[in-house]
Amino acid sequence: MSLLNFRHHVFAGAFIAAAFASPAHAEEPRIVSVGGSTTEIVYALDAESDLVGVDSTSLYPKAAREFPDVGYVRQLSAEGLLSLRPTLILAGAEAGPEAALTQTEAAGVRIVKLEEGYTPEEVAKHIEAIGAALGREEKAAEVAGIFRADVKAVLAEVAQIKTHPRVLFMLQAGRGPMLVSGKHTAANAMIELAGGVNAVSEFSGYKPFSPEAATLAAPDVILMASDTVEALGGAEAVLSQTALAPTPAARDGRLVSMDALYLAGFGPRLAHAIHDLAAELHPEHEFAPLPARPWTEAE
Repeated sequence: MSLLNFRHHVFAGAFIAAAFASPAHAEEPRIVSVGGSTTEIVYALDAESDLVGVDSTSLYPKAAREFPDVGYVRQLSAEGLLSLRPTLILAGAEAGPEAALTQTEAAGVRIVKLEEGYTPEEVAKHIEAIGAALGREEKAAEVAGIFRADVKAVLAEVAQIKTHPRVLFMLQAGRGPMLVSGKHTAANAMIELAGGVNAVSEFSGYKPFSPEAATLAAPDVILMASDTVEALGGAEAVLSQTALAPTPAARDGRLVSMDALYLAGFGPRLAHAIHDLAAELHPEHEFAPLPARPWTEAE
């Protein structure tokens, strides 16, 4: 083979490889959604047909679990993201590490990163931001408008409640130690939105469970993710723990469990999650049901 032909073959091969790897040459949108609430928004905007991958926290709706999994939201790799040849990555605030996103963006992939925020208005802004990124502004405006109205309705009811139970949120972090939620967390925000008071306010974030501190916090209600309660042997087993047994929550048998993503995901189902948690925290009040929405009724 002549030198000229050799160079021609090398150039052609490199061009084909680049065309295959570069999203700029993709004919159709190829979206990777990273973050459970981010994926929920994609479905709420009827854009799931453009998805080619999600992260491992994208558990709702169930159909999202059928897509290729790029890994845990906080432990992404550029190689894993780029292997799906995405044209757009929608990244929740918790997505990382930053180096993986930077490398992916340097490869020519557009990334829309959402801002962290544990307020209903932040969720509405996330819906609008994803709508803009997907070219579905009109649909996003519709969904955000309905979402805001639902939140307004449930918060108006919560504002009427005179009782404010002390709530202790406990989290099992994988195989690690039990953690409790302080300030500036999704759990803290949900407790307050539902008319409760976080029983732990001495620190921010999540810290390892201290039996003595749990007893001193004297919670009226223990709040946990459903899978954590199941892993610990059920509500009775949880409330009978030495640290919790002396608390008002154990005395009154008040343990509330909810699906983790529903409870703390801060996605388009937030208004309904606030409603359901508020109903558990305030059994003396009969909350008016919120209308079912397509994004709350998906399988």
